Amino acid sequence: MGTFFFSIVLILSIAIVFDLTEKIDDFFENQVPLQEIILDYYLPFIPYYMNMFSCLFIFISVIFFTSKMAGNSELIAMHATGMSYHRLMRPYMISAAVLFVLALVLGSFVIPKSSERMFHFRDKYVDHFTTENARNIQMEVEPGTVLYIESFQRRSGIGYRCSIENFEGKTLVMRTTADRIYYDSLALWHLDNYTRRRFEDMKETLERGRRLDVTLPIVPDELFITAQQANYMTTPELRYYMKRQRERGSGNVQAFEVEYHKRWALPVGAFIMTLLGVTMSSRKVRGGMGKNLGIGTGLTAAYILFSTVSTTFSVNNVMSPFMAAWLPNIVFLAISIPLYFKASR
Repeated sequence: MGTFFFSIVLILSIAIVFDLTEKIDDFFENQVPLQEIILDYYLPFIPYYMNMFSCLFIFISVIFFTSKMAGNSELIAMHATGMSYHRLMRPYMISAAVLFVLALVLGSFVIPKSSERMFHFRDKYVDHFTTENARNIQMEVEPGTVLYIESFQRRSGIGYRCSIENFEGKTLVMRTTADRIYYDSLALWHLDNYTRRRFEDMKETLERGRRLDVTLPIVPDELFITAQQANYMTTPELRYYMKRQRERGSGNVQAFEVEYHKRWALPVGAFIMTLLGVTMSSRKVRGGMGKNLGIGTGLTAAYILFSTVSTTFSVNNVMSPFMAAWLPNIVFLAISIPLYFKASR
């Protein structure tokens, strides 16, 4: 555990220095207060990237610690006393369980709220990016009610060329169109220059007017759906959000589902990386731990790359979100189990 946290401090310190060097011109150009740089960017920076690269830190620390024991012939002495390989793994698995719980709690509740400040800081001072307009919005806001807005402006809170369709089962019973729609409060929306058509028993009733008030269980922020929002939600909020979006027929749920499954798959990776690290470094080899560290770093880089590629496949509907999140763990577990039984013999 000491090696794990020491490697975190070492690597993240280097990462912060490089990141500061890259962004210091933006900080001076925008006259960003020092307090905001520390509290809103670099303080959330540490847990966010610590959790993202936790498997790398675990793997390196396990290989470093175990290779040192093997190099000092401590594992040979343990084996000579009759200690089995399975008994040797027990403290490793206990440590992995502690890190599993830590990663699960941080990733589900702490990091989402802190990373929101970090991403907003980056959008404001570094990337200068804000989402102000949304186009071609279509969603089922409640069962049987489908909303369509051609364009919506966040700053003014006004949408243009909208329609609201009401269904009973699969039958369209009413369709309301309007030139403009804007939000008031408490789920109350106003329609300007509206036309309402009611369909009943093969008859159509037409109604026109200057203004119509309708109640829709949606607020303007929900119209701006981006994959980055998944990083800002706690796990219960993410689960509820996905349920709401699926009910509304939104097509941009894939990235949220991947983020949800990764919050479970990433902590489980602590056990897999611990198992793989011990089996790779528990034998005393000529040349010390340098070879083991090199192989371990390469494997963790492959693990992170594999996870990133599978996530891209899922977002593009090539792979299911569950498989995208869990496939790296499945592959590396399949590699670890034969190596474990070989090492135990």
